[in-house]
Amino acid sequence: MYRSTITGLSLLALGAGAATAAGDVTRGEYLVRGPAGCGNCHTPFGEAGFDMSKELGGRLVEDNPMFTAYAPNITPGGEVADWSDAELAHAIREGILPDGSVIGPPMPIIMYRGLGDDDLASIVAFLRTLPAVDNKVPDSVYNIPLPPAYGPPVESVTPPERGVTVEYGQYLANAVSHCMECHSPMSDKGPMTDPEHLGQGGFEFHGPWGSVTAPNLTSSEDGLAGYSDDDLKKIITTGTRPDGSAMMPPMPYGYFAHMTEGDLDAIVLYLRSLPPLPDA
Repeated sequence: MYRSTITGLSLLALGAGAATAAGDVTRGEYLVRGPAGCGNCHTPFGEAGFDMSKELGGRLVEDNPMFTAYAPNITPGGEVADWSDAELAHAIREGILPDGSVIGPPMPIIMYRGLGDDDLASIVAFLRTLPAVDNKVPDSVYNIPLPPAYGPPVESVTPPERGVTVEYGQYLANAVSHCMECHSPMSDKGPMTDPEHLGQGGFEFHGPWGSVTAPNLTSSEDGLAGYSDDDLKKIITTGTRPDGSAMMPPMPYGYFAHMTEGDLDAIVLYLRSLPPLPDA
């Protein structure tokens, strides 16, 4: 499991680990356009799918009785252009904006709190290189209470060594790809990622495709027991079931298709390690 150091730092020191880490633009591009799938929420739709001419320019993500959520423009053409790298890193990993307000769901802050310092700095470095998109989206509206914070300030996170291991697969599936947020039940307090619910599925998504419920990812008969590793890899990267039928959005299949074989193997290995749970 990745190791994180949580301390009671002042607001001025928040995100210190990420702020001092060296950002690798190539690594950041891989994460943003690959396993993190940031454009799945932040890139607007066009007539034929994502409008990549406005990549990461922001859009409406979810509209339900609990909230109407807009993913903001995170290119240099958005408000983040006026933020420092440390402020942008702090917003991504802890869900706190420079003005002190809290980012609400479905931004997976609970998962992103586990992002390693180097990976977070690399994501920020890559976002700074994007073409500026001129697109202003409305503020999100929440009909549920948001927490003052998602936990104590995170000073530094050191992820496990990269490799085909359960530990690195856990890091990718949680802190990077946030699979377990979408594939765990949702309460009015956020995703239920405790051991009794982790990976049970049941979270319902709404969009142009209609209504879709995230399936069970545990090792139970309700979950992945009937699928081979190759079946899972095909589902994750192509959105195609073993019988050839197509799965529905919003899972970012196109982004996951850019994952390295090793990262994909590590995620499958981790999913196989989840204790069996019935459907939520």
